[in-house]
Amino acid sequence: MSSISRRASQRSLQTLLLKRFAMAGMSYAMMALVCWFAVFNGLFIGSVGTAVWLSLGVFGCQLVFLWLFLSGRNLRFHDPSLTEAQVLVALAWQPPVLAMFDSARGLMMVFYVLILLFGLFQLRPRVFTRCAAFAFFGFVALLLFEAYRMPLVDPSMAWMQVWVLFILLVWLCLFSGYVQALRKRMRQRRFALQAHQDTLRGMMRQLENLAATDELTGLFNRRHFLRLAGRELQAMAPGQQHGLALIDLDHFKRINDRYGHSVGDRVLQTFASVVRSCLRDGDIIARYGGEEFVLLLPNTDADQFSSCCERLREAFSNAEPVGVKIDSLSLSVGMTLLNVGDELDEALQRADQALYQAKRSGRNRCEATWNKANA
Repeated sequence: MSSISRRASQRSLQTLLLKRFAMAGMSYAMMALVCWFAVFNGLFIGSVGTAVWLSLGVFGCQLVFLWLFLSGRNLRFHDPSLTEAQVLVALAWQPPVLAMFDSARGLMMVFYVLILLFGLFQLRPRVFTRCAAFAFFGFVALLLFEAYRMPLVDPSMAWMQVWVLFILLVWLCLFSGYVQALRKRMRQRRFALQAHQDTLRGMMRQLENLAATDELTGLFNRRHFLRLAGRELQAMAPGQQHGLALIDLDHFKRINDRYGHSVGDRVLQTFASVVRSCLRDGDIIARYGGEEFVLLLPNTDADQFSSCCERLREAFSNAEPVGVKIDSLSLSVGMTLLNVGDELDEALQRADQALYQAKRSGRNRCEATWNKANA
């Protein structure tokens, strides 16, 4: 992955984590409103100053987490979301807060569920169980501390709260394992679906290549050439010229009759190999039909185009098909130029006329019709 894409991925991750942290902050704010409602209605056994210090401590911890996210230092940790740390900090504040409640303590224990639900989808079952155990023993430690200081007012209620919290935490741990197993199966299915999609894309590319190329020579076929040539004509800028040529292998029927069609196929493949070595990357060559080929050279002029075709003709005359000896190979070329506004069909007719002239003049030559080409 490049540095740019990596930075973009990190920005996207940080945005998501900040949104998630904002949800946690809103949860803290709502819990704070509940606590302060209890303070003003006489359900809080501590002083107002104690409530203020507890509130400042809780929100001070959240400011530390916010600084970690905004500064990007959270990315240095194994889990950039810091989910376990946020859950443990919230659970650590829960016993001091519960210690300030008496009759409303059972209601305030609901906050254990909200805190652990924050890590339900992010924490692994083993880590979630560790957090649940931390919550349980923190509450038990609170009761033991209160029993050490003075006898509990209602020991049976305290034991009831312990058992209810234990059952609730066990259920949350089991549900967390189920959720994580479900996420794992969904992730596996997503990967399998992505693999199938990649396979389908590969098959589609193969089908496109098969539809665009000639099976014997590996060059473009006629249909794909007409599509590419039409696109090149539309993209031409004023003053530009493209070279267009029809190429015919001389005496190809005689080669088939004398040596057989398999040798004729080798000759076609030899031409394809020669033409690939003679052309530029942007040049377009296609099998037009039988032993006839069509060539398009973008952004050229008459001299350059003539030199290219002559070089191709000489290279083919010196080529030798693999596994067979043929006395002489040659080709004839009919050339024309394309200008802005030209029709492809008319240009192909001009090239065909030039090819006919090359054959009438004895073959193994390049002829041109530069009319209507401003050459």
